[in-house]
Amino acid sequence: MQSTPFSTVKLDTLLDESGIDMLLVTSKHNLQYLLGGYRYYFFEHLDTIGLGRYLPILGYLKGQVDQSFYVGSGDESWGIEVFPFWPQRISTEAWTSTEAARIAALYVKSLGLTAPKIGLELEFWTANAWETLRSQLPGATFVDSTEVLEELRAAKTTEELNQIRKAAAAIVDSMVATFHWLREGMIETDIVEHLRMEETSRGLDYGFTLIATGPTFGRGPSSRRIGNGEIISIDTGGQWHGYLADMARMGVLGEPIALMKELLDEVDSVQTAARTPVKAGALGGSIYDSALKALETCPHRADMHFVAHGMGLIPHEAPRLTATGPVPYPDKHAKRPLQTGMVLSIETSLKHPDVGFVKLEDTVVVTDSGWEALGDWGRGWNQPTRQ
Repeated sequence: MQSTPFSTVKLDTLLDESGIDMLLVTSKHNLQYLLGGYRYYFFEHLDTIGLGRYLPILGYLKGQVDQSFYVGSGDESWGIEVFPFWPQRISTEAWTSTEAARIAALYVKSLGLTAPKIGLELEFWTANAWETLRSQLPGATFVDSTEVLEELRAAKTTEELNQIRKAAAAIVDSMVATFHWLREGMIETDIVEHLRMEETSRGLDYGFTLIATGPTFGRGPSSRRIGNGEIISIDTGGQWHGYLADMARMGVLGEPIALMKELLDEVDSVQTAARTPVKAGALGGSIYDSALKALETCPHRADMHFVAHGMGLIPHEAPRLTATGPVPYPDKHAKRPLQTGMVLSIETSLKHPDVGFVKLEDTVVVTDSGWEALGDWGRGWNQPTRQ
């Protein structure tokens, strides 16, 4: 049997603390983490087929890793033969989520558990699979295990950090190349399409782009044409082998005026302040304390917004540092020490009616003695190359 790519000791401890006997894991990101990078290529970007939905399930019994099992789709042996993983009990027969749940329940019954407490990621189960599981395991109690798995993933390994490092570099290089390509009169949707091609040419799975040009604040790509002397804000995300980078940089069509420089300097000052307290052992909330203190000294503070959040296989994962950000969740890690290997997305934005939307977003890794910023270039005013 292969060794697991995660710490079973840490996972078992988290399960003990939660009172959970076993896990049935279904989300693609947690399956990738627990299976050492595996994602079935056939369903990489689509879950539906026929009248059903692909619902892979990994079963993990606390303290008995040898009893783990995996339920995949009807043709998934193609993926497993080229990417073998550690669970030895494998079924590749489920073409629907209902059938996947039925097979998983049979595996659970084979373990001889009379009244197990089973952890599920409740956001990632279909209604019919959930009903099947409950009917097949009437003695079981089901609880949400999302935060258990999030805590397991919170501190990234060296290999994971290398993936995020590559993603961040490719994102920033793609944005800088797009700024250099920019010309007067170009349409926002065309700019976004060019950026998408820049990202995919660098090996990224393209995610999204938020864009604002000129003195506008709407960030959905539109038919607006950029004019000479106007700014362009690009905020984009992409994945490298499943690991996400989400960065924002600024450009200007021509020379930046003094006010533009002033606004970006204010944004950068908050970004810099947010990094200052970052190191292993520092309380997560110290990032907000430092950033908001710097923000209060900015002349345009009334029009500024700051947020910091965890980053990894998904956006806004642990550490979760605020309960008042754009994505609702409790600030569980604000009063906890940061851990080496945690990854932070730090972002500050400013809306000015005459200039437009100014933003920087950076990816920062917590280290033993401080921090490392990934893809930390292109943070000034990027301009088109002369032709």
